[in-house]
Amino acid sequence: MAPKSSNFSKEEELLLQDFGRDLSKKSAVIFYIHAIFVSAIPIWLFSRIHQMDITENAILFAVGTLVSSYLVSIAYKNNKFQMKHKIAQKRGDGIAAEMFSKLSEAESKKISRKEKEERVLWRKNEVAEAESMQLAVFFSNSMFLILLIIISFFFFKNYSAIPNYAVSMLAASGITALLSTSSNKN
Repeated sequence: MAPKSSNFSKEEELLLQDFGRDLSKKSAVIFYIHAIFVSAIPIWLFSRIHQMDITENAILFAVGTLVSSYLVSIAYKNNKFQMKHKIAQKRGDGIAAEMFSKLSEAESKKISRKEKEERVLWRKNEVAEAESMQLAVFFSNSMFLILLIIISFFFFKNYSAIPNYAVSMLAASGITALLSTSSNKN
């Protein structure tokens, strides 16, 4: 079967790209940096509270941090995608009013209705993008850290430090990524 050619204009392709599931390079970098930082927090927790030596367990900490960073960044991406559309819908009227109030009377007459609507749509996308990124990072980080503490200190409190770290990191980041795939969010 031959690949179908795209019948979309450049503007439509850009719009689809903005509201699609793919991340921009900027978003991906921001997500990975946040994921590495939040995944490195348990190193301090396990070195101070569980008395794990950082140099002796450097390979375990590095592997645990990288795997956890990957899973948490998946959670960021899933949460951002789900939140972006909801935020765009909720903020749409306010953004439209803001954009129309910024236009002076002279500018308003010069610009066509289609151009005004495109400006509102781009601004709505910009606001939804920024807000959904921040909320996705906040909710995913909160979920990961709460799960890590519960799993580490309540479920595996009697295990030695190394299996406790390995299981807690994998379970907390895996559950965070799994819960981010839920489609029943309000």
